[in-house]
Amino acid sequence: MKTYAGDRTIDGLVVTVDGEPLDQRLDIRRFSGTGFEWTYEGAQSRQLALAILADHLGAGEEARALDLVEPFMRDVVANFGNTWEMTSADVAAAIDAFASA
Repeated sequence: MKTYAGDRTIDGLVVTVDGEPLDQRLDIRRFSGTGFEWTYEGAQSRQLALAILADHLGAGEEARALDLVEPFMRDVVANFGNTWEMTSADVAAAIDAFASA
């Protein structure tokens, strides 16, 4: 199971998956050229949502990740605190909730 985490440090924002930097996935779509952000709805939060979804869903699921970006950004990423952590099970549960809504 993967663990996604974000933290605001004195040196800026740090977002990791299993302790390694999370790829922004600008190859899929560039919502923001200035990195990740969270706690609000906007371009940088949307980029973080895409990056988490693309990593979680895996190769070949880029279109599905794009379809899920808006609800994931709005319902999950915009509600993160300054420091956050979620597992792949948490991501799957959020995706399932969108499907049943």
